[in-house]
Amino acid sequence: MSTIKTVRKTSSKVSEILQDYKLACESREASLLGRKEVFMGKAKFGIFGDGKEIAQIAMAKAFKKGDFRSGYYRDQTFMFAIGELTIQEYFAQLYAHTDIKADPASGGRLMNGHFATRMLNDDGDFNPITENKNSSSDISPTAAQMPRLVGLAYASKLFRQNKDLEGFKNLSIHGNEVAFGTIGNASTSEGMFFEAINAAGVLQIPMLVSIWDDEYGISVPKEYHTTKGSISKVLAGFQRSGEENGFDIFTVRGWDYENLVKTYQKAAEISREEHIPTLVHVQEMTQPQGHSTSGSHERYKSKERLQWEQEHDCIVKFREWILENGYVDAEELDNIEEQAKQTAKDAKNAAWKAFIASIKEDEKSALDLLGQAQEQSSHAEAIKSIKSNLEGVLNPIRLDSLKAVKKALRLLKSEDIPARKLLQNWVKKVEKENFERFSSHLYSESPQSALHVEVVEPEFDSEVKLVDGREVLQACFDAALARDPRVFAFGEDVGKIGDVNQAFAGLQDKYGELRVTDTGIRECTIIGQGIGAALRGLRPIAEIQYLDYLLYAIQILSDDLATLQYRTKGGQKAPLIIRTRGHRLEGVWHSGSPMGMILNSIRGIYVLVPRNMTQAAGFYNTLLRSDDTALIIECLNGYRLKERVPTNIGEFTVPLGKPDVLRKGEDVTIVTYGSMCRVIMEAAEQLEEEGISCEVIDVQTLLPFDIDHSIVESLKKTNRVVFADEDVPGGASAFMMQKVLEEQGGYRYLDSKPVTITGKEHRPAYASDGDYFSKPNTEEVFDKVYALMAEANPEKYPDIY
Repeated sequence: MSTIKTVRKTSSKVSEILQDYKLACESREASLLGRKEVFMGKAKFGIFGDGKEIAQIAMAKAFKKGDFRSGYYRDQTFMFAIGELTIQEYFAQLYAHTDIKADPASGGRLMNGHFATRMLNDDGDFNPITENKNSSSDISPTAAQMPRLVGLAYASKLFRQNKDLEGFKNLSIHGNEVAFGTIGNASTSEGMFFEAINAAGVLQIPMLVSIWDDEYGISVPKEYHTTKGSISKVLAGFQRSGEENGFDIFTVRGWDYENLVKTYQKAAEISREEHIPTLVHVQEMTQPQGHSTSGSHERYKSKERLQWEQEHDCIVKFREWILENGYVDAEELDNIEEQAKQTAKDAKNAAWKAFIASIKEDEKSALDLLGQAQEQSSHAEAIKSIKSNLEGVLNPIRLDSLKAVKKALRLLKSEDIPARKLLQNWVKKVEKENFERFSSHLYSESPQSALHVEVVEPEFDSEVKLVDGREVLQACFDAALARDPRVFAFGEDVGKIGDVNQAFAGLQDKYGELRVTDTGIRECTIIGQGIGAALRGLRPIAEIQYLDYLLYAIQILSDDLATLQYRTKGGQKAPLIIRTRGHRLEGVWHSGSPMGMILNSIRGIYVLVPRNMTQAAGFYNTLLRSDDTALIIECLNGYRLKERVPTNIGEFTVPLGKPDVLRKGEDVTIVTYGSMCRVIMEAAEQLEEEGISCEVIDVQTLLPFDIDHSIVESLKKTNRVVFADEDVPGGASAFMMQKVLEEQGGYRYLDSKPVTITGKEHRPAYASDGDYFSKPNTEEVFDKVYALMAEANPEKYPDIY
């Protein structure tokens, strides 16, 4: 004991070291207990951070207020270490506790190991980011955290180099914030990882990437994953030199506490002060429980490997190091381990007790009402059985009570007893509550929602001459950049030449390269760059050059951006505007309208389809005044068409979800959007010559779609409807049909079957003939509408062909 006292007198670090050891043991015990909870049926699935504890504690020491994490689902120890996750919250997420106070990261919406800090207050405004340690919300797809990481780090570059942003002290302190990313070694095989590394090297941003290398990807060893078996060797060409920019790359062993701490301090200092990306390859890590609760690593690891992992377990090696240095004796470490086990156990029990208590409230009320129904109903025995079965559920969840009550109500459907009405009211109540628990916040629900933006009509001076549509957008973007220093635009060819259609022409010269800038050909990380910057309070406009190229980024849009508000239950937002162009043109890869694919994959992102550049400008103004994210698809063949620039170009707004009636009519309603509006209007004029009156409606936005159900009002008048667009059959036309006929009840008013007019099932062929015979044209619209009317009145509309 005297030795210990002597060491403690000469080492001010002992207390810190022992705290780190205690935390590592607590985190390990949480992993071990979590696995048991899954196997006991108290949780659905478990994936844990055991074996990564010491490296994450070392990384946390370099993580400061204002910094951001973009990691993956094994970072529990890091979150514990920075004080942004308690062990009780960790177990609350494992159990899927839907109270946001119990699971602040996701409100029970994400499986365990998915971490996030609540960055917004109840009004949807940013909390003071620079005073907090921040974690962007995790997602499961491998390497998909990397594109967002680029944006989180890029924001620091903008905050440091754009002097007009210096006043936003709640968002950044002179760009000193580092974005920390974590990824498993196997996931570095993904293209997103390499794209993000290259982008960071080009941009020279304060991004620190940690690679947790345990030499496996589930059952697949490193020789199947990585050239040379080492990602740091593969990336050696990215190492910066005296003459060339690049990364600083470090390697360190995952059980070497002392060198881990030194390495992370050095890497973070370089990134923070010099704005240089750094990479720490943490080798010789272990995974004591295997990949997850869905399998055992004993199935694929050799006895020798398993033995090596036991010996090189980071906590085992940390204990050995502490004892070798004489900081404390084995008995004190034993005591720490016992305390850690009890701490984790107590937190687990508290989380379970709170979770069950929230479930039991519904169960108790359901049982009470079933008891009343049993007393009043002629089906007493059957209801008694239902009640008994519910009481016998070992670990009840919400669905158990709801299923029991609905089963009872089927028995009571013909009985006029008080209990029946009470049970019906109970169902309505819990379904409303469960919508809030499981289905809220797909889009912003704050006062800043795009749906709440005040409508300002465009104003026109009759003396203003007609200009190319691109000039309307140019004026809109000019006004936006002048109005708000947080607004910036970027993408392929956006900067120097002002985009391929010149809507940003001259704006880089006016506002500088930080505000209007080019990127490489890297759609995935263009979107990620926008997500990360928007998460940090900036207002990016990210351009994907052509709609077809959205496929490169669809995974990030779908899994990350579209789910962000939902998976954090309003705790984080990234109001990114994605700008692209599509629809009518010629050729397989520059003329796409894959709207069905987009609609079905990015719910959570608004999809706006303006028919001209004035409407597009109004949408940009609306979105920049909101905290929602949206994809705006401009008409590719509309940039040279003539329009007038509104005198209030920077102020007018176009509301979302509000269709526009382009032409009044009495005989048939034609619902369309985008470039098809011109085709439909031309056909409508020709049909008018045949005595057919068409009402043409531009839906303007597909998500949201006609929120006031105005289209059905047209059907009440015309009793016939055509849905027209350029997507493949069953794509957006089917989406619109379902919305109008089923959701709006439009089927009640039809005298003829509904008709869709779509593109062919293949992509458009090249040249004008290819476009004409691949996508809907004026003659096809005329013929299909004429045939619809001829079916009802063949004498008035005789066969033409």
